[in-house]
Amino acid sequence: MMSNDGYWRPRLAALAIAMSLLSGCATVGSNPPIAIVCPPVVQYSREAQARAAEDLNSLPDGSVIAEMLSDYAVLRDQTRGCSK
Repeated sequence: MMSNDGYWRPRLAALAIAMSLLSGCATVGSNPPIAIVCPPVVQYSREAQARAAEDLNSLPDGSVIAEMLSDYAVLRDQTRGCSK
């Protein structure tokens, strides 16, 4: 029975060459760069802030709106930190 070594060696060599050439094409990672986009923070005048404080004080105790405004304040602080 004859050996098949002589038959497979050129194919393996061609495969090794092809793989090394293809790996040279992958010089950049496949993950795109991530862009950080910070939303703008709306600036309110002192008068508008004073009116908002008065409105907030006029709400009944346990108002859901007061809780939502607290969350909004946290989001504004986080947004300010994002743009730094």
